[in-house]
Amino acid sequence: MAAVLSYESLVHAVAGAVGSVTAMTVFFPLDTARLRLQVDEKRKSKTTHMVLMEIIKEEGLLAPYRGWFPVISSLCCSNFVYFYAFNSLKAVWVKGQHSTTGKDLVVGFVAGVVNVLLTTPLWVVNTRLKLQGAKFRNEDIVPTNYKGILDAFHQIMRDEGVMALWNGTLPSLLLVFNPAIQFMFYEGLKRQLLKRRVQLSSLDVFVIGAIAKAIATTVTYPMQMVQSILRGQCSIHCATELTPGVGLSNKEVG
Repeated sequence: MAAVLSYESLVHAVAGAVGSVTAMTVFFPLDTARLRLQVDEKRKSKTTHMVLMEIIKEEGLLAPYRGWFPVISSLCCSNFVYFYAFNSLKAVWVKGQHSTTGKDLVVGFVAGVVNVLLTTPLWVVNTRLKLQGAKFRNEDIVPTNYKGILDAFHQIMRDEGVMALWNGTLPSLLLVFNPAIQFMFYEGLKRQLLKRRVQLSSLDVFVIGAIAKAIATTVTYPMQMVQSILRGQCSIHCATELTPGVGLSNKEVG
């Protein structure tokens, strides 16, 4: 129990949360463009910069940062849970012994499962809020009208049921393999470089980390597509699921 509640686990969790929040804030417009392309399949522009230009032109200069607070809140909580669970489980399992790549992969997978089960409701709400107010090309997508995070939770549970907050859980669980794949390629590339060099520079670590992440994201991207659509599916389906054949106003659609 002392290992689980250790100061070291807390430090790792806080560092992971702060680092992820910083990175997401910098690249948030790119994430906005990604989400629009995933859920709005009728959008003609297929390149990131063109989608961003369309969003700014149609919805305003700050539109690429719409939903920033709920996303950052979810990301902060998610990474805190992941890194805390990862380091706590590793401390309990390893217990001072030499850690191996296999053990790190198993611990990372378990920590990812814990993270998904605990934080999926936050990501469902943040996806809905991020799509709110967007101008879609797909006419089947019905806009939502949430006043904030708490109101989104309330409307989703009232109109769709509590389990709707866990929409996209299955693909999210499958996406736990993303960091596992990333870690595998990262360690492999690092070992290859260390055969030629005594020590790796910060640039070396950055480059191999980026390559490993790109490979992991490419491999798991289809599941990311499914995850985004499931999390935001009320905006697409609620008009017909709640009242078949009857058009609903924004306030009536949760």
